[in-house]
Amino acid sequence: MSASSSRLLVLAVRTACSHTQRRYLLANTPVFAQLREYVTDPLSVSSRKAQVPSYKADRISQDMGLNHRNLSAVATSLKDKSRYDIVDIGEVEENISKARKCTGPRHFIVDPALAQLVADHLQNDLADGKTFIFEYNPGPGVLTRTLLNSGAQRLVALESDRKFLPELEALENSLYGQLEVVHCNFLTLDTFLDEPAIDSEKLFTDLGISEVPWADDVPVKVVGLFYPSTESKRLWNLIYNLFQRHSIYRYGRVEIVMFMTEKLFTRLSSSPGEFMIYRDLTVLWQMACNIELLHKEPMSSFLAVNKTGKVSKCKTLTKNTHMCLVRLTPRQGLFSGCLNPANSTALIMLVRQCLVKRKALLKDKLNAWSPNSGEKILNELGIRSNILTGELSQEDYKNLFQVMLQTNLFSHCWLD
Repeated sequence: MSASSSRLLVLAVRTACSHTQRRYLLANTPVFAQLREYVTDPLSVSSRKAQVPSYKADRISQDMGLNHRNLSAVATSLKDKSRYDIVDIGEVEENISKARKCTGPRHFIVDPALAQLVADHLQNDLADGKTFIFEYNPGPGVLTRTLLNSGAQRLVALESDRKFLPELEALENSLYGQLEVVHCNFLTLDTFLDEPAIDSEKLFTDLGISEVPWADDVPVKVVGLFYPSTESKRLWNLIYNLFQRHSIYRYGRVEIVMFMTEKLFTRLSSSPGEFMIYRDLTVLWQMACNIELLHKEPMSSFLAVNKTGKVSKCKTLTKNTHMCLVRLTPRQGLFSGCLNPANSTALIMLVRQCLVKRKALLKDKLNAWSPNSGEKILNELGIRSNILTGELSQEDYKNLFQVMLQTNLFSHCWLD
């Protein structure tokens, strides 16, 4: 048998073994995972559970032209060696035991089937290998391993808890450059509120990620879970950074793919006139991003661990019976017309002041800033004069802001 024939035989055997191992892992998932309920997801239960990662040669582009450090040249040169290696994801009970090591209240993905669902929604990015995938607080690494098995070549695990670092770093060292582990809290970058203190410039520079024009493709996708008690605060931090093109958004249109509570998603996706839930945060995120619901998952599918390491039940309040996997993609045309990062803080202030009282007349707000200007501005925009602040769409708020900038009626107010 020739040398080339021998190599082909070895690859065929390794592929068969890998698929057998994957089927074994799925078949032996505990009852906890088998009873999961999938809701409003375009990927059917049967098709998702039957999917086995394919490691064909055409999965990975051979001419990506990567110039970055560990996640690029090294990974490219050794792809053929690592492509057929399946990483053991672990069983649910084992993953629960690992997750209990955390030092603060957290939610975790411990079910391999749920992790695979998330990976399926990132499949296009995993396949072409051009986009960096940041995983926020991977913990025991169930999703990390699933992403690697699905073909991730530029995965960055950003973990804030030191107790999870040894195992993640051991996984990193067992691979060939597809994974980089960084000790930091991604959602508090540049605030220096948490240890270790790290800024986005150092993180992105160390990873070899450069700034790109806003209209370019998405350079980085962030995947993970928001912690329910702090999710609104985190979204406020992100939206300020986005409009100002500060922190992670200096580097382009960073996309967020995160689980959040159903209550928060309902608020973000609400429509003008829904006065109870249509808020300033709603308008700003709808203005800045395309908001897409990818999947709704019962709260019971996630492991909730308190700060003492004890497993606690996820709250299942009326509007929080599910966690929603949501994609937030910044709009390419956000900074069009008069809006730019320099004056975006004034836009945020306008929206927040108008929506303090969502049943107030908008013209009264405008008149308070510039007497007798309300109806004139609204007529110019083709908006009825008796419209309430909670009835104006995100697009109309952006147009209103730009008209206010272009006139001299507000030259002596906070907008100037």
